Amino acid sequence: QVQLVASGGGLVQAGGSLRLSCAPSGRTFRNYSMAWFRQAPGKDREFVAGISWTGGTTYFADSVKGRFTISIDNAKNTVYLEMNSLKSEDTAVYSCAASNEPIATMTSPYDYWGQGTQVTVSS
Repeated sequence: QVQLVASGGGLVQAGGSLRLSCAPSGRTFRNYSMAWFRQAPGKDREFVAGISWTGGTTYFADSVKGRFTISIDNAKNTVYLEMNSLKSEDTAVYSCAASNEPIATMTSPYDYWGQGTQVTVSS
C-alpha cells in the first residue's frame, strides 16, 4: 500500500520553528509535484506550499510567505516544510500530498495523501 508518511509536528510556542518531513512508503514519486496542506478544526483543508520534483518551482500560500520554506531531497524522496515565526493561526493538522500534475492549490489533483501530523502553536 502506497503511503506518504508525515512527521515532525508537535507543540511549539508562538515565534518558534518546526520542520515537517514527508517520505513515501511503497513507491517513489519521481516527477510528481509535492505539497503540504493543513486543516484546522472547523475549517476546510487549505494549501500551504508546493514544490516540483526538481525543486525548481515552489509556491506558497500568502499566509505563510516569508515564514515557511519547502524543499525536496530527491535522493531520499523526502519533502520538508520548514516553518518559522509560527503563529497560533498556524495550528492545524498538516498533510503532505503528491500529484502527477503541476503544483496546484486545490486538493483534487493530488492522488496520494499522508496521514497528517499535528502542529500546535501556543500563544
